[in-house]
Amino acid sequence: MRKMAFLTRSSILGTLLVAVLLVTLPAAVHRLVQTGASYLFTRHFFKDIAARLSGAGRLRFLFQPAVAILLGSRDGLKDARAGLPPYLWALAFHSKHRQEFLRSTYLSVRDLVAISILLDILSQFLIFHDVHPGAAIVLGPVLIGVPFAVSRSLANRIYSWSNGNANSHTNE
Repeated sequence: MRKMAFLTRSSILGTLLVAVLLVTLPAAVHRLVQTGASYLFTRHFFKDIAARLSGAGRLRFLFQPAVAILLGSRDGLKDARAGLPPYLWALAFHSKHRQEFLRSTYLSVRDLVAISILLDILSQFLIFHDVHPGAAIVLGPVLIGVPFAVSRSLANRIYSWSNGNANSHTNE
């Protein structure tokens, strides 16, 4: 019997992301070699972030974190119902839960992070007619990761407090 490969949203997004990064990377490397100047975390990088807040795709700075907050809250409630510690606490202090939490995070936000990186590359192209893939790889996950992690932890803690389990995770 022949196994059929199934195309999933994640595999399509992952393939598209890799293809776009491969297309944009040579120009970024060429620019780095020619100028010798890195773009990431420079004054120009931060000025461009401000320009993206008012340019094409600016609504993603609201929608992507909002979706990340919803996903984080959903996962935080699941964690609390399963009796797991809050997300950030577990990552920092509970090595036995760390791998499980990182795996569930990857499964929850992988598509959103891929979309975030792709949208950042597209907005850079539309606004600046130039692409810095490294900036997209940094900014995309930050737009998703920070709100996801905080909301996952808070949802767990709020659920635990509302059900009288406020101290149940502090001594694990």
